[in-house]
Amino acid sequence: MSKRENYERKTEELLDPILTEKGFELWDVEYVREGQDYYLRAYIDKPGGISIDDCVDVSRALSDKLDEVNFIDDAYILEVSSPGLFRVLKKDRELEKSLGRTVAIKLYKAIGKEKEFRGTLKSFSDEIIEIETKEEGKEFNRSDIASVRLDTEL
Repeated sequence: MSKRENYERKTEELLDPILTEKGFELWDVEYVREGQDYYLRAYIDKPGGISIDDCVDVSRALSDKLDEVNFIDDAYILEVSSPGLFRVLKKDRELEKSLGRTVAIKLYKAIGKEKEFRGTLKSFSDEIIEIETKEEGKEFNRSDIASVRLDTEL
């Protein structure tokens, strides 16, 4: 397990009881380097959406826990936010929650001169993601997909 994966996993473990107590759910955690700075980002959600006050509350509680445990060696910036309307769907649990919703799929390589497809998320497995476009159903190998995100256009 890489340092990044370890930091993300441990942060998820610290966040779980905080979010459970507040009735929120974890969308994603990422530890990334941008320029010379490291960022630890937690994306949270709840039915009806997350407010700025929700993010502040979770950020304070998480910051306290991170200070107690102190497992991240680098200096980093902590950010807690909503995953947003056009959130990226990275994990199977996110895909499961998004079945029946409109998604945009970007591919690494074009199929018929197109790299982006929009449609209703119909199903997924470890190997395939299936959507229904206005014209037809389409299946994509997950290994060919650069990203899947929620979308409002169809």
